[in-house]
Amino acid sequence: MRLAAALCVLGLAACASPPPGLEFFASPAPACYDRSAQPQTAVVDSHLHFRPFGGPAVPFDEVMGYLRETGVRFVNIYGIGQMLPVDSPCTYYLDCPGTPAVPTLKNDFANAANLVTSPPEGVHATLAMTFPDLARPETVLPAIALLDREFPGMFRWMGEVNLVKQALFGNGHEPVPLTAIAEWAPFMAVLRERGIPIAIHSDLGSDEEPTRYLPLMREVLDRYPDNRIVWMHMGLSLELKTLPAAEHIRLLSSMLDRHPNLMLDITWRIIDDNYFSKAENQPLYLDFLNEYSDRILPGTDFLASSNKDFDVYRTELAVTSRILRFVDDEAFRNIALGENYFRLLGLEYEAPPVCGRRPS
Repeated sequence: MRLAAALCVLGLAACASPPPGLEFFASPAPACYDRSAQPQTAVVDSHLHFRPFGGPAVPFDEVMGYLRETGVRFVNIYGIGQMLPVDSPCTYYLDCPGTPAVPTLKNDFANAANLVTSPPEGVHATLAMTFPDLARPETVLPAIALLDREFPGMFRWMGEVNLVKQALFGNGHEPVPLTAIAEWAPFMAVLRERGIPIAIHSDLGSDEEPTRYLPLMREVLDRYPDNRIVWMHMGLSLELKTLPAAEHIRLLSSMLDRHPNLMLDITWRIIDDNYFSKAENQPLYLDFLNEYSDRILPGTDFLASSNKDFDVYRTELAVTSRILRFVDDEAFRNIALGENYFRLLGLEYEAPPVCGRRPS
């Protein structure tokens, strides 16, 4: 493959055919998508944090420009539910160990206000509620009611919310107690009634104890089988980098088989860095993604802090989409071209059929 074509496939250069516009996905009989000439990166970013943990954010309109430039036509607007204190000098929690990162509504208000004042051209945006403190479920419904009053009908997603996130342990976060999950029932009922998915960050475990926290996610899925639940990062994290691929895939497959409303997101480059990109792992994960292609969502997990720019976003999109250039055409349509995302949210868009030869 020539260099220009290779860069196109990776999402790092213009392709022979430009990325299709939003209207391409609104047609009742969309034209086909040529994988041999058009970008192999996802048109959906289901996991993009428009607000940082601390400090200033990349301007809202600038981030929307990143999406248009890279061919991303659909996005979930995440805030960050856990913010550092306003007087903290840090933009990232790991730079401030010992400083609490506390759940708050601030970022959700900022995102909604930005969307009202600057509706993006050429990008379909879905607002996400990122404020919930799952260990204090009694606080969730009052906050939803507040958002309903201030921004009626605008929030159609919940997450990313933390069930257990080991990386935040140094900033005051603890795993949600197993007993607290039963108390989610009132707000989970509201999500079901409104058809709102909930996207949960729940680490499987660590290299020392790979499935230590698995009972938490199992409890959620067993207790709320009718809710649409997205498991962030396939349960992986920086603390779990050595889980054998075959073991990981067996675990995920069994959970998907048991819970028909469960979906996975493959966002965050640590999945590609530590799992997908390894030669011995890739065939196993490709088989998995092809088999469960209707249960997978793509995205970058980009954090729009002021020290990030377009080049960072473009690279994150390329890395998190890299595995998708090898999946079969059905999986590419379901995942990269957005069919799963449209179906999950009930959007009136349709992923096009795939034509042309898949790049090798």
